[in-house]
Amino acid sequence: MATRAHVLRRAAAILASVATLTASAGCSLLPGSGDGENPQMERNTLRVGYLQVVDVAPLQIAKEQGLFERAGLTVDLVDESSELEGINQLDTTLDVAWASHVNLFRAIGNDGKELQIQGEAYQAGSNTMALVAGPSSPYNGPSDDANPRIAVPDDQDVGMLTTKAVLGTAGVEKGRIVANEMPFDQMADALNSGTVDAAWMIEPYITRVQTSIGAKIVTDTARGPTVDFPMSGYASSKKFADENPETLRVFRSVLQQAQQLASTDKISVQDSLREYMDLDQQTAALVSVGTFPLSLSPVRLQRVADMMLDEKVLPNRLDVQSLIPPDARS
Repeated sequence: MATRAHVLRRAAAILASVATLTASAGCSLLPGSGDGENPQMERNTLRVGYLQVVDVAPLQIAKEQGLFERAGLTVDLVDESSELEGINQLDTTLDVAWASHVNLFRAIGNDGKELQIQGEAYQAGSNTMALVAGPSSPYNGPSDDANPRIAVPDDQDVGMLTTKAVLGTAGVEKGRIVANEMPFDQMADALNSGTVDAAWMIEPYITRVQTSIGAKIVTDTARGPTVDFPMSGYASSKKFADENPETLRVFRSVLQQAQQLASTDKISVQDSLREYMDLDQQTAALVSVGTFPLSLSPVRLQRVADMMLDEKVLPNRLDVQSLIPPDARS
Protein backbone atom coordinates (compact mmCIF):
# COMPACT_ATOMS: atom_id res chain seq x y z
CA MET A 1 0.00 0.00 0.00
CA ALA A 2 1.32 3.46 -0.90
CA THR A 3 2.48 5.56 2.07
CA ARG A 4 1.35 9.13 2.62
CA ALA A 5 4.85 10.35 1.75
CA HIS A 6 4.79 8.32 -1.50
CA VAL A 7 1.43 9.82 -2.45
CA LEU A 8 2.67 13.34 -1.72
CA ARG A 9 5.84 12.78 -3.77
CA ARG A 10 3.82 11.45 -6.70
CA ALA A 11 1.38 14.37 -6.51
CA ALA A 12 4.26 16.85 -6.46
CA ALA A 13 5.89 15.16 -9.45
CA ILE A 14 2.65 15.18 -11.43
CA LEU A 15 2.00 18.86 -10.63
CA ALA A 16 5.54 19.74 -11.67
CA SER A 17 5.15 17.83 -14.94
CA VAL A 18 1.81 19.47 -15.71
CA ALA A 19 3.31 22.88 -14.97
CA THR A 20 6.16 22.15 -17.37
CA LEU A 21 3.72 21.03 -20.07
CA THR A 22 1.59 24.13 -19.62
CA ALA A 23 4.57 26.43 -19.81
CA SER A 24 5.97 24.76 -22.91
CA ALA A 25 2.68 24.53 -24.77
CA GLY A 26 1.22 27.94 -23.99
CA CYS A 27 -2.13 27.01 -22.50
CA SER A 28 -2.69 23.35 -23.47
CA LEU A 29 -1.52 20.55 -25.72
CA LEU A 30 -5.12 19.56 -26.27
CA PRO A 31 -7.27 20.91 -29.08
CA GLY A 32 -10.45 22.73 -28.23
CA SER A 33 -11.23 25.04 -25.33
CA GLY A 34 -10.07 22.69 -22.58
CA ASP A 35 -13.58 22.47 -21.08
CA GLY A 36 -14.03 18.81 -22.04
CA GLU A 37 -15.99 19.56 -25.21
CA ASN A 38 -14.82 19.40 -28.80
CA PRO A 39 -17.75 19.80 -31.19
CA GLN A 40 -15.54 19.08 -34.21
CA MET A 41 -15.00 15.43 -33.28
CA GLU A 42 -16.88 12.95 -35.45
CA ARG A 43 -17.36 10.65 -32.43
CA ASN A 44 -16.52 10.83 -28.76
CA THR A 45 -15.64 7.17 -28.07
CA LEU A 46 -12.63 5.14 -29.17
CA ARG A 47 -11.87 1.46 -28.58
CA VAL A 48 -8.11 1.13 -28.22
CA GLY A 49 -6.36 -2.23 -28.05
CA TYR A 50 -3.27 -2.87 -25.95
CA LEU A 51 -1.07 -5.58 -24.46
CA GLN A 52 0.46 -5.55 -20.99
CA VAL A 53 3.86 -4.14 -21.89
CA VAL A 54 5.88 -1.12 -20.74
CA ASP A 55 5.24 0.58 -24.09
CA VAL A 56 1.63 1.45 -23.22
CA ALA A 57 2.31 3.08 -19.82
CA PRO A 58 1.43 6.58 -21.16
CA LEU A 59 -1.85 5.26 -22.56
CA GLN A 60 -2.68 3.85 -19.14
CA ILE A 61 -1.66 7.10 -17.42
CA ALA A 62 -3.88 9.11 -19.76
CA LYS A 63 -6.78 6.83 -18.91
CA GLU A 64 -6.11 6.79 -15.16
CA GLN A 65 -5.71 10.56 -14.88
CA GLY A 66 -8.73 11.44 -17.01
CA LEU A 67 -6.77 13.19 -19.77
CA PHE A 68 -8.98 11.78 -22.53
CA GLU A 69 -12.17 12.74 -20.70
CA ARG A 70 -10.95 16.31 -20.28
CA ALA A 71 -10.62 16.47 -24.06
CA GLY A 72 -14.16 15.16 -24.48
CA LEU A 73 -13.08 11.70 -25.57
CA THR A 74 -14.03 8.41 -23.92
CA VAL A 75 -11.37 5.75 -24.51
CA ASP A 76 -12.21 2.12 -23.81
CA LEU A 77 -9.03 0.06 -23.37
CA VAL A 78 -9.40 -3.46 -24.76
CA ASP A 79 -6.99 -6.35 -24.10
CA GLU A 80 -5.59 -7.76 -27.33
CA SER A 81 -5.00 -11.51 -27.41
CA SER A 82 -2.00 -10.80 -29.65
CA GLU A 83 -0.65 -7.95 -31.75
CA LEU A 84 -1.69 -9.53 -35.03
CA GLU A 85 -5.16 -10.27 -33.69
CA GLY A 86 -5.44 -6.65 -32.57
CA ILE A 87 -4.60 -5.46 -36.07
CA ASN A 88 -7.15 -7.90 -37.53
CA GLN A 89 -9.84 -6.54 -35.20
CA LEU A 90 -9.60 -2.99 -36.57
CA ASP A 91 -12.98 -1.77 -37.85
CA THR A 92 -14.76 -4.58 -36.00
CA THR A 93 -14.11 -4.56 -32.26
CA LEU A 94 -11.24 -2.03 -32.24
CA ASP A 95 -10.76 1.46 -33.66
CA VAL A 96 -7.06 1.75 -32.78
CA ALA A 97 -4.62 -1.11 -32.16
CA TRP A 98 -1.24 -1.18 -30.45
CA ALA A 99 1.49 -3.33 -32.02
CA SER A 100 5.19 -3.36 -32.77
CA HIS A 101 6.11 -1.30 -35.81
CA VAL A 102 7.42 -4.51 -37.34
CA ASN A 103 4.01 -6.17 -37.09
CA LEU A 104 2.23 -3.07 -38.34
CA PHE A 105 4.53 -2.87 -41.36
CA ARG A 106 4.17 -6.60 -41.99
CA ALA A 107 0.39 -6.20 -42.03
CA ILE A 108 0.73 -3.41 -44.59
CA GLY A 109 3.55 -4.76 -46.76
CA ASN A 110 2.78 -8.48 -46.62
CA ASP A 111 -0.95 -8.68 -45.98
CA GLY A 112 -2.08 -5.62 -47.93
CA LYS A 113 -3.88 -3.97 -45.00
CA GLU A 114 -4.53 -0.26 -45.38
CA LEU A 115 -3.47 1.27 -42.07
CA GLN A 116 -2.57 4.72 -40.80
CA ILE A 117 -0.08 5.19 -37.97
CA GLN A 118 -1.61 7.29 -35.18
CA GLY A 119 1.27 7.47 -32.74
CA GLU A 120 4.64 6.13 -31.72
CA ALA A 121 4.46 4.36 -28.38
CA TYR A 122 8.00 3.44 -27.45
CA GLN A 123 11.69 3.48 -28.36
CA ALA A 124 14.15 1.00 -26.94
CA GLY A 125 16.65 2.15 -24.33
CA SER A 126 19.55 0.46 -22.62
CA ASN A 127 18.62 -3.11 -21.62
CA THR A 128 14.93 -2.64 -22.40
CA MET A 129 15.35 -5.53 -24.83
CA ALA A 130 18.16 -8.03 -24.53
CA LEU A 131 19.41 -11.56 -25.05
CA VAL A 132 19.54 -13.31 -21.69
CA ALA A 133 21.05 -16.66 -20.73
CA GLY A 134 20.92 -18.93 -17.72
CA PRO A 135 23.28 -18.17 -14.80
CA SER A 136 25.64 -21.10 -15.51
CA SER A 137 25.58 -20.77 -19.31
CA PRO A 138 28.93 -20.25 -21.07
CA TYR A 139 27.15 -17.75 -23.35
CA ASN A 140 28.56 -14.47 -22.02
CA GLY A 141 28.89 -12.26 -25.09
CA PRO A 142 27.31 -11.87 -28.54
CA SER A 143 30.16 -13.62 -30.37
CA ASP A 144 30.46 -16.58 -27.97
CA ASP A 145 28.13 -18.90 -29.88
CA ALA A 146 28.38 -19.41 -33.63
CA ASN A 147 25.10 -21.37 -33.79
CA PRO A 148 22.88 -19.81 -31.13
CA ARG A 149 19.39 -21.12 -30.45
CA ILE A 150 17.36 -18.07 -29.51
CA ALA A 151 13.90 -18.05 -27.95
CA VAL A 152 11.70 -15.37 -29.50
CA PRO A 153 7.94 -14.76 -29.38
CA ASP A 154 7.76 -14.56 -33.20
CA ASP A 155 10.56 -15.30 -35.66
CA GLN A 156 9.38 -12.51 -37.96
CA ASP A 157 8.94 -9.78 -35.33
CA VAL A 158 11.20 -7.20 -33.72
CA GLY A 159 12.98 -9.76 -31.51
CA MET A 160 14.52 -11.74 -34.34
CA LEU A 161 15.10 -8.61 -36.41
CA THR A 162 17.16 -6.90 -33.71
CA THR A 163 18.87 -10.13 -32.64
CA LYS A 164 20.15 -10.72 -36.17
CA ALA A 165 21.32 -7.13 -36.44
CA VAL A 166 23.28 -7.20 -33.17
CA LEU A 167 24.72 -10.71 -33.50
CA GLY A 168 25.54 -10.08 -37.16
CA THR A 169 27.52 -6.99 -36.16
CA ALA A 170 29.40 -9.20 -33.66
CA GLY A 171 30.44 -11.55 -36.47
CA VAL A 172 27.81 -14.28 -36.13
CA GLU A 173 26.47 -15.54 -39.46
CA LYS A 174 22.79 -14.61 -39.50
CA GLY A 175 21.84 -17.81 -41.31
CA ARG A 176 23.17 -19.86 -38.38
CA ILE A 177 20.91 -18.19 -35.81
CA VAL A 178 18.07 -20.57 -34.95
CA ALA A 179 14.79 -19.08 -33.72
CA ASN A 180 12.65 -21.06 -31.26
CA GLU A 181 9.20 -19.50 -30.96
CA MET A 182 7.60 -19.43 -27.51
CA PRO A 183 5.79 -16.99 -25.19
CA PHE A 184 7.86 -14.88 -22.79
CA ASP A 185 6.52 -16.74 -19.76
CA GLN A 186 7.99 -20.03 -21.05
CA MET A 187 11.49 -18.70 -21.68
CA ALA A 188 12.84 -19.10 -18.15
CA ASP A 189 12.08 -22.84 -18.24
CA ALA A 190 13.67 -23.10 -21.68
CA LEU A 191 16.84 -21.46 -20.38
CA ASN A 192 16.94 -23.72 -17.33
CA SER A 193 16.44 -26.88 -19.39
CA GLY A 194 18.97 -25.91 -22.06
CA THR A 195 16.36 -26.03 -24.81
CA VAL A 196 17.71 -22.66 -25.99
CA ASP A 197 21.04 -20.91 -25.53
CA ALA A 198 19.49 -17.50 -24.95
CA ALA A 199 16.15 -15.76 -24.99
CA TRP A 200 15.26 -12.40 -26.48
CA MET A 201 13.21 -10.57 -23.87
CA ILE A 202 11.77 -7.17 -23.14
CA GLU A 203 11.00 -5.60 -19.80
CA PRO A 204 9.66 -6.51 -17.28
CA TYR A 205 10.47 -10.10 -18.33
CA ILE A 206 14.21 -9.33 -18.24
CA THR A 207 14.00 -8.12 -14.64
CA ARG A 208 11.75 -11.03 -13.66
CA VAL A 209 14.08 -13.70 -15.06
CA GLN A 210 17.10 -12.01 -13.49
CA THR A 211 15.50 -12.03 -10.05
CA SER A 212 13.82 -15.45 -10.35
CA ILE A 213 16.60 -17.63 -11.84
CA GLY A 214 19.63 -15.34 -11.79
CA ALA A 215 19.70 -14.98 -15.57
CA LYS A 216 22.41 -12.81 -17.09
CA ILE A 217 22.38 -10.43 -20.03
CA VAL A 218 24.41 -11.74 -22.97
CA THR A 219 23.96 -8.55 -24.93
CA ASP A 220 21.72 -5.54 -25.03
CA THR A 221 19.86 -5.68 -28.35
CA ALA A 222 19.39 -1.91 -28.40
CA ARG A 223 22.96 -1.16 -29.41
CA GLY A 224 24.91 -0.40 -32.56
CA PRO A 225 22.51 -0.74 -35.53
CA THR A 226 19.50 -0.97 -33.18
CA VAL A 227 20.29 1.77 -30.64
CA ASP A 228 17.14 3.81 -29.83
CA PHE A 229 15.20 1.38 -32.00
CA PRO A 230 11.54 2.37 -32.58
CA MET A 231 9.61 -0.46 -30.96
CA SER A 232 5.87 0.05 -31.20
CA GLY A 233 2.98 2.33 -32.02
CA TYR A 234 -0.74 2.77 -32.53
CA ALA A 235 -2.61 2.41 -35.81
CA SER A 236 -6.11 2.61 -37.19
CA SER A 237 -7.43 1.50 -40.53
CA LYS A 238 -7.07 4.09 -43.30
CA LYS A 239 -10.85 3.98 -43.72
CA PHE A 240 -11.46 4.84 -40.06
CA ALA A 241 -8.83 7.60 -40.23
CA ASP A 242 -10.45 9.16 -43.30
CA GLU A 243 -13.86 9.12 -41.61
CA ASN A 244 -12.69 10.36 -38.18
CA PRO A 245 -9.74 12.76 -38.65
CA GLU A 246 -10.68 15.14 -35.81
CA THR A 247 -11.35 12.36 -33.32
CA LEU A 248 -7.96 10.84 -34.05
CA ARG A 249 -6.30 14.26 -33.87
CA VAL A 250 -7.62 14.60 -30.32
CA PHE A 251 -6.39 11.08 -29.52
CA ARG A 252 -2.90 11.95 -30.79
CA SER A 253 -2.85 15.20 -28.81
CA VAL A 254 -3.80 13.50 -25.55
CA LEU A 255 -1.30 10.71 -26.23
CA GLN A 256 1.40 13.33 -26.76
CA GLN A 257 0.59 14.90 -23.41
CA ALA A 258 0.68 11.50 -21.70
CA GLN A 259 3.98 10.58 -23.40
CA GLN A 260 5.47 13.83 -22.09
CA LEU A 261 4.15 13.15 -18.61
CA ALA A 262 5.58 9.61 -18.62
CA SER A 263 8.93 10.97 -19.80
CA THR A 264 9.20 13.41 -16.89
CA ASP A 265 7.50 11.48 -14.08
CA LYS A 266 9.05 8.06 -13.48
CA ILE A 267 6.89 7.57 -10.37
CA SER A 268 3.73 7.66 -12.48
CA VAL A 269 5.21 5.09 -14.87
CA GLN A 270 6.17 2.77 -12.02
CA ASP A 271 2.76 3.11 -10.38
CA SER A 272 1.05 2.45 -13.70
CA LEU A 273 3.16 -0.68 -14.29
CA ARG A 274 2.21 -1.96 -10.85
CA GLU A 275 -1.46 -1.55 -11.71
CA TYR A 276 -1.89 -2.94 -15.22
CA MET A 277 1.06 -5.34 -15.25
CA ASP A 278 0.55 -6.55 -11.68
CA LEU A 279 4.17 -5.91 -10.69
CA ASP A 280 5.35 -5.59 -7.12
CA GLN A 281 6.96 -2.32 -6.10
CA GLN A 282 10.52 -3.68 -6.14
CA THR A 283 10.25 -5.13 -9.65
CA ALA A 284 8.59 -1.99 -11.01
CA ALA A 285 11.44 0.10 -9.60
CA LEU A 286 14.07 -2.13 -11.27
CA VAL A 287 12.49 -2.20 -14.73
CA SER A 288 14.57 -0.42 -17.39
CA VAL A 289 12.43 2.08 -19.28
CA GLY A 290 13.12 3.41 -22.76
CA THR A 291 11.83 6.55 -24.47
CA PHE A 292 8.23 7.60 -25.06
CA PRO A 293 8.39 9.62 -28.33
CA LEU A 294 6.56 12.94 -28.44
CA SER A 295 5.98 12.98 -32.19
CA LEU A 296 5.49 10.83 -35.25
CA SER A 297 8.74 10.79 -37.19
CA PRO A 298 8.75 9.35 -40.73
CA VAL A 299 12.56 9.31 -40.69
CA ARG A 300 12.67 7.34 -37.44
CA LEU A 301 10.07 4.81 -38.60
CA GLN A 302 11.57 4.46 -42.07
CA ARG A 303 14.60 3.00 -40.33
CA VAL A 304 12.46 0.06 -39.17
CA ALA A 305 10.89 -0.53 -42.58
CA ASP A 306 14.27 -0.39 -44.33
CA MET A 307 15.81 -2.88 -41.88
CA MET A 308 12.84 -5.18 -42.51
CA LEU A 309 13.48 -4.93 -46.26
CA ASP A 310 17.19 -5.70 -45.77
CA GLU A 311 16.29 -8.80 -43.73
CA LYS A 312 13.66 -9.86 -46.30
CA VAL A 313 10.82 -9.51 -43.80
CA LEU A 314 9.18 -7.18 -46.35
CA PRO A 315 9.06 -7.91 -50.09
CA ASN A 316 9.17 -4.24 -51.09
CA ARG A 317 10.20 -0.93 -49.57
CA LEU A 318 7.49 0.89 -47.64
CA ASP A 319 7.17 4.66 -47.86
CA VAL A 320 6.44 5.30 -44.18
CA GLN A 321 5.66 8.98 -44.68
CA SER A 322 2.56 8.03 -46.66
CA LEU A 323 1.30 6.07 -43.62
CA ILE A 324 1.32 9.07 -41.25
CA PRO A 325 -1.43 11.74 -41.02
CA PRO A 326 -0.12 14.84 -42.83
CA ASP A 327 -0.73 17.09 -39.82
CA ALA A 328 1.17 14.71 -37.50
CA ARG A 329 4.49 14.44 -39.32
CA SER A 330 7.52 15.80 -37.46
